[in-house]
Amino acid sequence: MPAKNGSQYIERINNNLPNVWLAGEQVKGAISEHKAFKGLMATQSNMYDMQLDDKWKAKMTYASPLTGDPVGLSFMQPRMKKDLAARREMMQAWAYTHHGFLGRAPDYMNTTLMAYSTAAGVLEEKTPQYASNLRRYYEYCRENDITLSHVYIQPKAGRLASLLGFLEHPAAARVTDKNKDGIIVRGAFLLDTQGASSDEILVYPVPHSSPDADDSPYAFAFAVPSNLPSIRFICRESFVGGESAYNYPLSSRFEEMDTLVIFEDVLVPWDRVFVCGDEEMACRLFDESSFHIHSCTQIMCKNIAKTEFLLGTIETMIDAAGLGSYGHVIDKVTEVIIALETLKALQLAAEKGASANRWGIMLPNRNPILATSAYFPTIYPRMIEIIQLLGASGLIMVPDEKDFETDISGPLNLYMKGIGLSAKENIQLSRLAWELSISAFGGRQTVYERFFFGNPTSVNNRLYHGYKGRETLKQRVQDFLFHS
Repeated sequence: MPAKNGSQYIERINNNLPNVWLAGEQVKGAISEHKAFKGLMATQSNMYDMQLDDKWKAKMTYASPLTGDPVGLSFMQPRMKKDLAARREMMQAWAYTHHGFLGRAPDYMNTTLMAYSTAAGVLEEKTPQYASNLRRYYEYCRENDITLSHVYIQPKAGRLASLLGFLEHPAAARVTDKNKDGIIVRGAFLLDTQGASSDEILVYPVPHSSPDADDSPYAFAFAVPSNLPSIRFICRESFVGGESAYNYPLSSRFEEMDTLVIFEDVLVPWDRVFVCGDEEMACRLFDESSFHIHSCTQIMCKNIAKTEFLLGTIETMIDAAGLGSYGHVIDKVTEVIIALETLKALQLAAEKGASANRWGIMLPNRNPILATSAYFPTIYPRMIEIIQLLGASGLIMVPDEKDFETDISGPLNLYMKGIGLSAKENIQLSRLAWELSISAFGGRQTVYERFFFGNPTSVNNRLYHGYKGRETLKQRVQDFLFHS
């Protein structure tokens, strides 16, 4: 199947039947009808429909290099700057559909897999079969429009296994055996966002150091279907407040479930293995694929759409409360405007400054990419704080939609109006601001953005050590001081 539509996405996920646990119960039946997944899957169904809609098809797809059939454009390996522009336009269109609230929309993992596949040549130095596996898997996902999730990190018990004294039953994820059919993997991984509502899962954890770095049981990368019987997904609490789009305008549409994934001696076929045993190769593929650079182009689209949505919400709140003439309010709005224009400028600079890498792939300029990956996690909480400051008590005293169907609707209609908004419309706006800023859904969004690419120190180190031009600037100052 080339590019799929929404109903095909829903049907495939419903038929998948992975082993999913939520609130102490195993999820049974069509997952698209379950309260915790229904809104998300409906949103992504609409996104997939865009691929084959006459209005969007030319922007959302491109001709498969193998068959000529239309395939998702976010799988495209960019070899010219115009390819980067086409990818941006496609990803921005999807981002405006979910307003930046889907951190793991399908184009994120499509881009991630694309990045890894372009650097498969790294693997050929030692393991040409793994290089072939990775290229074929990329083609398989592209030609079948596979919806992917992924895991990179382990629970603390796995990361601190040696300190916690796990000897008899080691907690760190590892390859426990190899046979003629593949490798056997045991362990747990997080944070698999959308794992329960995806076709397959890409597993690529940061390897633990091992005395035998050339055959480490902790160094591996592979992909498997998410419905293997020895894989279990354990969900966190659902943050879907309810199906009412009035009461829960965001969580009813955009709640992405995060899961802990447990592998209990999972057999991974050899043709799905990309790295096994080689710590150096696991790190080199990650680095030389420029995963962070490529994936951040998708994230930039998401973050711009999200910032525009926050700015629109803030402006609407200001109008409804008549706050537009206050200087301190204008100061707060300009912070958001500056953030938005900064993100758009960084996006443009990254694309315009692109150049081909050693694989012949057009790579965006890493300086603005690394800058934005460090910048957005700091500015997003501030934008949410601005919504809290402007909303104040209006974020706490928020009636329910059903209140307007009772005898108390009269007083509500009298006392809860906004400027230019009826009471029901004003409360609907307040519910949006509440979900953004103080609900469980909004809290998860803020924490997710804070740690999207790791803890702040890791992100800043990546920017500092990856930023090109520091030595040139230092030399310029030294020339000015000592050689003028």
